[in-house]
Amino acid sequence: LGFFKLNVTEGLSPNSLPISENNTWTAGFPQIPFISTPRNKSIENLCPLIPPNLVGFLPVKRYVPSMDKMHYHFPDVNYGGRYRPKHCTARHRVAIIVPYRDREDHLQVFIYHMHRFLSNQQIDYGIFIIEQGDDAPFNRAKLLNVGFVESLKLYDYECFIFHDVDLLPVDDRNLYTCPQQPRHMCVTIDRHTGVYYPMIFGGVSALSKVHMLRVNGFSNSYWGWGAEDDDMSYRLHNLSLRIQRRSPYIARYVSLAHRKTTRSNSKNLYLLATWNDRRKSDGLTSLAYRVLDKAFNRLYTWIKVDLRTDQWEQRRITLPYRHSLTYTSNSET
Repeated sequence: LGFFKLNVTEGLSPNSLPISENNTWTAGFPQIPFISTPRNKSIENLCPLIPPNLVGFLPVKRYVPSMDKMHYHFPDVNYGGRYRPKHCTARHRVAIIVPYRDREDHLQVFIYHMHRFLSNQQIDYGIFIIEQGDDAPFNRAKLLNVGFVESLKLYDYECFIFHDVDLLPVDDRNLYTCPQQPRHMCVTIDRHTGVYYPMIFGGVSALSKVHMLRVNGFSNSYWGWGAEDDDMSYRLHNLSLRIQRRSPYIARYVSLAHRKTTRSNSKNLYLLATWNDRRKSDGLTSLAYRVLDKAFNRLYTWIKVDLRTDQWEQRRITLPYRHSLTYTSNSET
């Protein structure tokens, strides 16, 4: 597998992304086709605006079946963790993007709970686990950019839920869809209710494809813990996109206990001060990574990547966009 370098020139149309066959499949891995994007939606057959199968509170089960047996509990989920309602046409095509490293126990609970949760909402969704396979400090935001690009190579998703693996929603009325404005999904975590500060956007967040293209995605520069979500908040605010939140009684999450393994990086706070200088050049326009492995597991798609771009600088493969990205800003520099 070669090195992936994403080049974006000025003016990309938000309605199309470059879908390339290069570097999509692991050598020797069978090409399992994803469900094709639905064409000519029947208005009469659209799923209802309010899904009828919602139950409200959905407790988290801490003891779940093993991965090799879990798929028996979800017979309607296809390879790669893809689900589509059978009896109506989903109104939303949603990719769940999970940045990941060394959380196997959490992943098992996450996959089981999320399929229970999401299948009630009558959305057309897929779960993508994006694992950092190098030994560099964890780079959550860059993994989210990778998930955005890689998922769009497989399906025409229009909504992206960027989701930490240790946070689980407990009320299925918290719909995993993308409104006209970005949404911070996790308002209440455990028993801690409320927003710590107005610009908070971490944990679980919802952005449409249009949002991601307008802001040039997440910054790729935040290694270690901290500040990458604030950088995205500033990018959104700069384009007059306002972060929405549901009621704290609905947007409730449980956090899975873990020992913190990603060290905070004090340099990230200094980096945050330069967000406006970097917003056009640091993000989808500068995304580069190497796909190490890929598998379409029974309940999720797993993509392992190397993010250390400096070691592969001479092996870059240019993947040009068909169109170019147009930046619209209230404060152009």
